[in-house]
Amino acid sequence: MKKIISYNVNGIRAALKKGFAEWLKEENPDIVCIQETKAQPEQIDSESFKSLGYNAYWFSAQKKGYSGTGILTKEQPDHVEYGMGIEKYDSEGRFIRADFGDVSVISVYHPSGSSGDMRQAFKMQWLTDFQNYIKELRKTRPNLIISGDYNICRLWIDIHNPEKQQKTSGFLPEEREWFQSFVDDGFIDSFRKFDEKPHNYSWWSYRANARNNNKGWRIDYHMISKEFEGNIIGASILADVKHSDHCPVVVEADF
Repeated sequence: MKKIISYNVNGIRAALKKGFAEWLKEENPDIVCIQETKAQPEQIDSESFKSLGYNAYWFSAQKKGYSGTGILTKEQPDHVEYGMGIEKYDSEGRFIRADFGDVSVISVYHPSGSSGDMRQAFKMQWLTDFQNYIKELRKTRPNLIISGDYNICRLWIDIHNPEKQQKTSGFLPEEREWFQSFVDDGFIDSFRKFDEKPHNYSWWSYRANARNNNKGWRIDYHMISKEFEGNIIGASILADVKHSDHCPVVVEADF
């Protein structure tokens, strides 16, 4: 069994200063999919991860201090794919994939549209292009674990106060429609496979004491291709872990 964690760390260097490496040692996952590293590979202390037994792979944005994804893994992958081969997305370091036998684990950081109309349009275009890319990939790599920050609350129960949030990026009807179409393509929301209760969130605003009041959003997911569903053993959200405005989300799988 492998324990896979997805974690938007909101800056890997900041997270390390807040005890991320010590927590990692204790939690001891097999694979960690990281988003929002906000660092170039040479700025990341990969040695601290190596000393814990992890191979570290980073895909950074060209713009310094922005975006970026990574994968930490105890088992060496057969192959690591950096990016999707689409320049406007790859320049933002949003996608990295590691292959283990016939299983692929992806760390993905979907764009946010909250800064304005241009980025919202960029996000919607990304969602279409990402879905098409995954459809193609699945023809040769059907066993997919797509872990990351999707920047969308999928269901009504995935956000506090949904009635008032429907004009907010991350909970727009067209974003949730996209997510439903992605599920309809044959992907499992692993957490919801095991837990259908509301008030389970993975991100909280730094404003208005949102985290202490659990006024959050669930925007971090492990989406599992239908072909691999039988291998999923459990899923959870580690809401008490605090190195970021996000918390880690877990899936356990047999492979």
